[in-house]
Amino acid sequence: MAQVWAVPGGHVPFGGTGGEPEFTSFDQLCVLNTTDTEADLTLVFYYEDVEPVGPYRIVVGARRIRHVRVNDLIDPEAVRLDRPYGCVLRSPIPVVVQFLRQDTRLPGTVALTGTMAHPIG
Repeated sequence: MAQVWAVPGGHVPFGGTGGEPEFTSFDQLCVLNTTDTEADLTLVFYYEDVEPVGPYRIVVGARRIRHVRVNDLIDPEAVRLDRPYGCVLRSPIPVVVQFLRQDTRLPGTVALTGTMAHPIG
């Protein structure tokens, strides 16, 4: 568990085949909060050619898990689709963060990849 996590290789695939929302391509963060305190998280996104964007705010209840599709983050602005990004998640309490990607761009194919985000400090 850590309070700062990084995802260096984000890239929300644009497009997909099949019905929505089940077969929409996405990047997703899964946050596990095992503490007795609500976690008020912030996310900042980094791109190759523009200034960082954020903070995006996410709340994960005490002793809860929350899945957040990166595609759905729109405030302070929509996360850019089909562009490489990195993001840093900060929490006032230790949490665990997993990163998932579902890519459905190829007809008849659902590719799902998962990994742990990288804890920092």
